[in-house]
Amino acid sequence: MSSVASFSAWDYVVFTLMLVISAGIGVYYAFAGGGQSSSADFLVGGRSMTAVPVALSLTASFMSAITVLGTPVEVYQYGAIFILICFSYVLMVAVSSEIFLPIFYRLGITSTYEYLEMRYNKVIRLFGTVLFIIQTVLYTGLVIYAPALALNQVTGVDLWGAVMSTGVVCTLYCTLGGLKAVVWTDVFQVGIMLAGLLAVIVQSVLLQGGIYTIISDSAQGGRLNLWDFDPNPLRRHTFWSITVGGTFLWTSVYGINQAQVQRYISCKSLFHAKMALYINLVSLWAISICSVFCGLCLYSVYKSCDPWTARKVSALDQLMPYLVLDILRGYPGVPGLFVAAAYSGTLSTVSSSVNALAAVTIADLIRPYLSLSEKQLSWASKGLSLFYGAVCIGMAGVASLMGGMLQAAISIAGVVGGPLLGLFSLGIMFPCANAKGGLAGLLSGLALSLWVCIGAQIYPPRPENSRPLALVTHGCNFSGGTNWTANTEENLERPFLADNWYSLSYLYFGPLGTVTVITVGLIVSILSGGRQMKVQSGLMLSKEDLTFYKAYNVLKEKVSGNAGKFDLVQELERSFGKTNFAFCDVELSTQTPA
Repeated sequence: MSSVASFSAWDYVVFTLMLVISAGIGVYYAFAGGGQSSSADFLVGGRSMTAVPVALSLTASFMSAITVLGTPVEVYQYGAIFILICFSYVLMVAVSSEIFLPIFYRLGITSTYEYLEMRYNKVIRLFGTVLFIIQTVLYTGLVIYAPALALNQVTGVDLWGAVMSTGVVCTLYCTLGGLKAVVWTDVFQVGIMLAGLLAVIVQSVLLQGGIYTIISDSAQGGRLNLWDFDPNPLRRHTFWSITVGGTFLWTSVYGINQAQVQRYISCKSLFHAKMALYINLVSLWAISICSVFCGLCLYSVYKSCDPWTARKVSALDQLMPYLVLDILRGYPGVPGLFVAAAYSGTLSTVSSSVNALAAVTIADLIRPYLSLSEKQLSWASKGLSLFYGAVCIGMAGVASLMGGMLQAAISIAGVVGGPLLGLFSLGIMFPCANAKGGLAGLLSGLALSLWVCIGAQIYPPRPENSRPLALVTHGCNFSGGTNWTANTEENLERPFLADNWYSLSYLYFGPLGTVTVITVGLIVSILSGGRQMKVQSGLMLSKEDLTFYKAYNVLKEKVSGNAGKFDLVQELERSFGKTNFAFCDVELSTQTPA
């Protein structure tokens, strides 16, 4: 395999600087304002954060190196239809801010799984916690390993050196600075990610002679396949699979995932928490649009000589680093900026995961069973951050078995996130749901999602469902294959389920789990006497939680009172108030319903 160039000294300087600044933020927050004196300071930032940094941190948490390296390759290989994920972000933000956020914020909990005990029982809480820990450790291993492998193959950056340095720096600032350090490093890292993607876009546009050329090349190559309304659920990407599947997937991330919920409840008011979600939408769009356009640039540059078919790279995930070194090698330090962007994505996701894992373990597995002082809990939180950092670095080895970056990441999130989303939705929206129904639903949803996901790994879908686009090499200086799809093994004997059930689009793994949990959960709950249940009002969604209802009431009050100057934002903030019970003397009863 030939490489276009390798890392220069300036590239290493830029990359190292990013790591040093990230570590520096952790050290600063370890000592600023008296340090992390309590577990609340460490795990939820003392519940004093404001909307903008939390919004950028929400974006950074799951916009990892998988976005920076995987999304452009997805577009290069399958077309720009993936940009429709932006529609699902809008739906996700609306659902998360109106249904899940008010409940968690009102309860003032550290771990989302505390809600499961309040609403169901202790067994379901432990089940949820263990599932979250498994999902997060697996996902984080993939996030650390995948970019390290891609960059190692192309730039010559040492594979395990990269894995260890990112893992250690991450663990360091998580352990020292807690959530505040994680949030502020995320803000810095979102900036680096956007700068790295924009560097590639600007240079590609200059090289290709303008944006019009890139769009024109992409259209001729069939990459602008935006409007495919085929309802067939076996088709890998259509308008429906991306918007519907994407909404379920991202709601399971933003609505109930500990890493994200931990950020909302660190906000100083419910209004700030909701605003953080809506501001985060803008940065989600910015990174998604940039990464999709990078994919179009990648195709425009290599439209007549695909580096993968030409064997210049050994895996598709290495195409972006290859492009960067190819077109930016004349600008010392800029390839380093792109690698820093990829690793910023990794650091932000790993730090969020480590901090969330520590929070869940303290809240769900230690505090209920051991009576420790605040000081001891604070030290335990730091020790757990260190432990989980080491576990995630270890899991990076397992990640080498997982195949394509983007699809593997979404599959992991969908298989566990979907059933958990169903479990929380069941509790928040259906008063008749009881513990028996919750557990039966969770087990059924998980079993179904795992079955289809494992089946899809053993029997990958046929090309007519995934529909990869042609990649050619006629512009290269040698004779080679003309289309990478030609090597698919058609002669393997496949069972009936392989081309029907196992070929379900990977984006539907999440919705499948969610719908199964709610359906089975409701049936079992009703059959086991769920209609007689009396649920505390604080654990269910009410119309008072909805922003539109509050805005309507505020406006109605003002119109009927017509008093003085009127500021809707200020009035809404006053209306929402500090409804986080962590600030109040009142505590909701956490007694398990019968």
